[in-house]
Amino acid sequence: MLRRIVVCLIVVIAGMMVTGAANAGQRHHIDATPFSHAPCSVLAGRPCTPSFCSVFNHGPCIPEIDYPYGENLQLTVETVPSRNDTAKYVRPDHDLNTIGDLFAALRSCWSPPPAESAREGMQISVRFSFKRSGDIIAAPRMTYATAGVSADTRTTYLKAINASLDACRPLKFTAGLGGALAGRPIAIRYVDNRNLGKQSATP
Repeated sequence: MLRRIVVCLIVVIAGMMVTGAANAGQRHHIDATPFSHAPCSVLAGRPCTPSFCSVFNHGPCIPEIDYPYGENLQLTVETVPSRNDTAKYVRPDHDLNTIGDLFAALRSCWSPPPAESAREGMQISVRFSFKRSGDIIAAPRMTYATAGVSADTRTTYLKAINASLDACRPLKFTAGLGGALAGRPIAIRYVDNRNLGKQSATP
């Protein structure tokens, strides 16, 4: 009797091992996260990618678009770009399909205030979001301005920013980029690096 029990146990264990090996052969571990990023976790000590899941997907759902600019979309626009960056200020001649396309379009839109009302070295940052349609959800909100400048100077630059964005919108997004960008905050830092040839230390 004991021998039969031992034999049965051996047969059951062998069957489980064969089944496990077959299942293992069918399963392939796929790392869905792009590059070295992993889904965000409070225990993660490395860069992570925000995960977006739905009832139709039981694993980490990573955005298909690669965001090489970081989780927050941040962009610097110089009034006079360097020679190496000139190509980044050319507006694409097609529907915007990547973050690079979007940034190039936003750079190409910038029209600074006229020299007589500008301040050399002025920096101002704004934050806003786009709709899927390529329109801006609300007026850009100023988040930073060079310390010590007058309220009039800040207003002058903010008006120039609004006018520049108004002249460009709505931007034409592809369906994929529009869906990925909708409601996502974008921060732009405008730098007036022109040599205005006047004393700008006094606000």
